[in-house]
Amino acid sequence: MAGHSKWANIQHRKGRQDAKRGKLWTKIIREVTVAAREAGADPESNPRLRMAWDKATAANMPKDNILRAIQRGAGGGDDSNYEEIRYEGYGINGAAVIVDCMTDNRQRTVSDVRHAFTKNGGNLGLDGSVVFQFNHCGQFLFAPGTSEDQVMEIALDAGAEDILTDEEGLIEVTCPPAAYTALKMAFEAANLEPEVQGVVMKAMNEIELAGDDAIKMQKLLDALESLDDVQEVYTTAVMDEFN
Repeated sequence: MAGHSKWANIQHRKGRQDAKRGKLWTKIIREVTVAAREAGADPESNPRLRMAWDKATAANMPKDNILRAIQRGAGGGDDSNYEEIRYEGYGINGAAVIVDCMTDNRQRTVSDVRHAFTKNGGNLGLDGSVVFQFNHCGQFLFAPGTSEDQVMEIALDAGAEDILTDEEGLIEVTCPPAAYTALKMAFEAANLEPEVQGVVMKAMNEIELAGDDAIKMQKLLDALESLDDVQEVYTTAVMDEFN
């Protein structure tokens, strides 16, 4: 993938998330509430809540907001009947897209997701149409300049599956979802802070887009991510030009 910079893509995505922090907080609060409702208010015994807490902290959400969301979920104060739904589709040049949603109105959500795809040059697919192009895994991305030897030593001891370093020096560590928490704790103990971390759907083969195609694809992703019911969007597309 000549010319592709994963580091530039990461910085670009983080910048866009910072610009939409209010909406991001709303989505994280929903995730925290549902996680607490499903498996209790203790992050130490509830891995999903632990990940949601970490996501909230990374988004600079005040601790009081997080605690209120936990109390709402665990204490039964949240009367919303949210269900989790995954949609699959295609973007520009056939790039695969996964859209994970949390909704209390399935009909509204599918209508909004379909509209976002159609309006922006993509199309909604059937269940199973693209998910095979992704790997469900824990992922940690370390900035160029991080000690590769140190990351590798800790990662291998803590259950990592794969460790890759690109030409820019960006280090990517992947692991089975069940090993994510152990790896995260090991990195924290060594004072190694990833730029990005989480349990994700990682594209197994990426499609590089540039120029007008990159602009169109970014508009599609923005349209999907702006929907209130959408929690996460994953794609096989990587963009070398941003607008």
